[in-house]
Amino acid sequence: MPPAGRYVIAVSGGVDSVVLLDMFARQASLAQFWEYELVVAHFDHGIRSDSAEDELFVAELAKKYGCAFESRREELGAKASEDVARSQRYLFLRSVAKQYDARLVTAHHADDCIETIAINMVRGTGWRGLAVLDSDIIRPLLDMSKQEIIEYAQEYQLKWREDSTNASDAYLRNRIRRKTISLSDDSKRQLLGLRAHQLALKRQIDTEVRVLISDDGEYSRYFFMHLGDATAIECLRYIAHARLTRPQLVQAQLAIKIARPKSLYQAGGGVQFRFTSRNFVVELIK
Repeated sequence: MPPAGRYVIAVSGGVDSVVLLDMFARQASLAQFWEYELVVAHFDHGIRSDSAEDELFVAELAKKYGCAFESRREELGAKASEDVARSQRYLFLRSVAKQYDARLVTAHHADDCIETIAINMVRGTGWRGLAVLDSDIIRPLLDMSKQEIIEYAQEYQLKWREDSTNASDAYLRNRIRRKTISLSDDSKRQLLGLRAHQLALKRQIDTEVRVLISDDGEYSRYFFMHLGDATAIECLRYIAHARLTRPQLVQAQLAIKIARPKSLYQAGGGVQFRFTSRNFVVELIK
């Protein structure tokens, strides 16, 4: 568990987040009371007809553990995509963390990590698809498997709610889960080991990119034309604040080479490029 401090814990009501909250509460009880401040945050996507019951369940959990409780419901509807649901959830969670000047904590575990790697490979994200779940968010359960989490919940007789959408084939993650669940423990360890290696590589590359690229907002087309494609793409990813997919970055690099002066290129993801004969600027428009 992280050291004493102020934390916003994302709790859906499922077994993973219920175990996460219980672990934090037990850690807090071992420390001096004032050393930990826990805030339970729950986001209702409005996708399931029974989701309001989840909020009531989580509110009772927060009360049981003596935590502040924050929630929000949005009517995303049953046809909402995984990406939209995730985006709206994190907007809410980060707003709560900012409100309390706290660190955000989620219940992602080792099996989630493997599923995310598999999803990225399916989507063709390239080598960065292995360097997943790497951000300022705290994820204390990444070393635990789903089975270990369930065993913890059973040992401490915890109650949780099952999300009916976890059985739906409408979501890519659910379809991927049915395949990754059959992987051997050795294969899972290898994937997690590759992730650790790629995270280290990612940080090294990001450091080198910051040395290459200035932050003055204007960049030389000539410089980018003479970079290797892989290096140029990493530099563009940095300039565009990681808003662009790999195919979009490839197209942006092509635009740098062939766009006419005074032209405007819409790269997608709220990113546009303005060109002069020698330089270009990148504008984040939303």
